[in-house]
Amino acid sequence: MSGKQGGKLKPLKAPKKGDKDYDEADLAFMQKKKDEEKALKDLKTKAAGKGAFGGTGLKKSGSTSGKK
Repeated sequence: MSGKQGGKLKPLKAPKKGDKDYDEADLAFMQKKKDEEKALKDLKTKAAGKGAFGGTGLKKSGSTSGKK
């Protein structure tokens, strides 16, 4: 091994991607996907503010109340 070649080799640079030409179906699909992501984000923020579902809390396992 020569002294200059030690260590990691740098990865080659990938060629730059050019602008893609989208047709109307692609644009409609991307817009639909963007709308779905926005709706999902809104639902997540709404659900985060409400707290626990049902309001019953966590059930403890192994409790002996009611059983003999």
